[in-house]
Amino acid sequence: MRIGVNTRLLLKGKLEGIGWFTAQTLERIVRKHPEHEFVFFFDRPYDESFIFAKNVTPVIVHPQARHPVLFYLWFEWAIPAMLRKYKIDMFLSTDSYMSLSTKVPTCLVIHDLAFEHYPDHFVTSHRLYWRHYSPRFARKATRIATVSTFSKEDIVKKYNISPDKIDVVFNGAHDEYQPLSFEEREQVKAQYADGCEYFVFAGAIHPRKNIANLLTAFVAFKKHQRSNMKLVIVGRPAWKYEEVEVMKESMPFKDDVKWVGYMNIEELSKVMAGAYALVYASLFEGFGIPILEALQCDVPGIVSNTSSMPEVAGDAALLVNPSDPSDIAEKMHLLYKDEALRAQLIKNARIQVKKFGWDSTADKLWECMMKCVKM
Repeated sequence: MRIGVNTRLLLKGKLEGIGWFTAQTLERIVRKHPEHEFVFFFDRPYDESFIFAKNVTPVIVHPQARHPVLFYLWFEWAIPAMLRKYKIDMFLSTDSYMSLSTKVPTCLVIHDLAFEHYPDHFVTSHRLYWRHYSPRFARKATRIATVSTFSKEDIVKKYNISPDKIDVVFNGAHDEYQPLSFEEREQVKAQYADGCEYFVFAGAIHPRKNIANLLTAFVAFKKHQRSNMKLVIVGRPAWKYEEVEVMKESMPFKDDVKWVGYMNIEELSKVMAGAYALVYASLFEGFGIPILEALQCDVPGIVSNTSSMPEVAGDAALLVNPSDPSDIAEKMHLLYKDEALRAQLIKNARIQVKKFGWDSTADKLWECMMKCVKM
């Protein structure tokens, strides 16, 4: 069988949530199934590290799809032509986009419907495109895979899709995310947090990630606790981050907030594992991979009580109302003061992470793909 794959988010040095999902699952799938051919469709020059095995043929398809008009041209004109040219038997798209102009069986991965819940957090052109096309994609797809039980229920409810059409495949965390020794933690703290303990946040900086409330909570924590605790924020500015930029320069205790930008996985895994706790007060997530990455490092979480995040965190995190900075601050204070609580959360984390893994994700995604060609 010849399987076409949308790999436009496999960007060297720029992998984030969906990109990591794509890389981790595809690497396992193509190597585990050498009897099948895979055609990877990129929208720009690709890095050879993403050609995971000999049964992968890379193809660059123009134009670069980074704007709604170009999304339309890529998925509705260029991709159907490529599916015909390469005689594709099944198409896998891992980034919630697909073509309405092809009859090729399609397995579509929808990670979340955040734009339906928080439309004002997105650029208008993209929001309008998603709200118009996403329900059509969901109906057109032969099968849908999604990354949490919450997201499955959300898709069923929002788009009136039969639950029998949707498979939950969860996410995983990279093997780089492992606990550090005491000496290694001290080195990381010295490099990134002036030698002090620190809370960590990891993710692109945009409104849904709720950085403004995180900063407000950290200030309240510092005023109440008067500790040397730092806050390390890992991530690139994405969109609508102006409020955060203003706070960054004017907030009290601003020197205790360390902005380290985007990190590769080797750096980020160490910064995550060196943290006292993860604070992930996002407003909405289809999964929330940083939560799992932290738990895998024996780092407990302070996590939003919304969407999929309680499902991922289990009993290994304290839950907070992300719209209430005082609640976030209170949980930061509680975890800081109660070492026994923190130790229990770490113990719980070691149990929780066993529920997830990229090998399992890849196997379940493959099963979903195979259902496409059997229908």
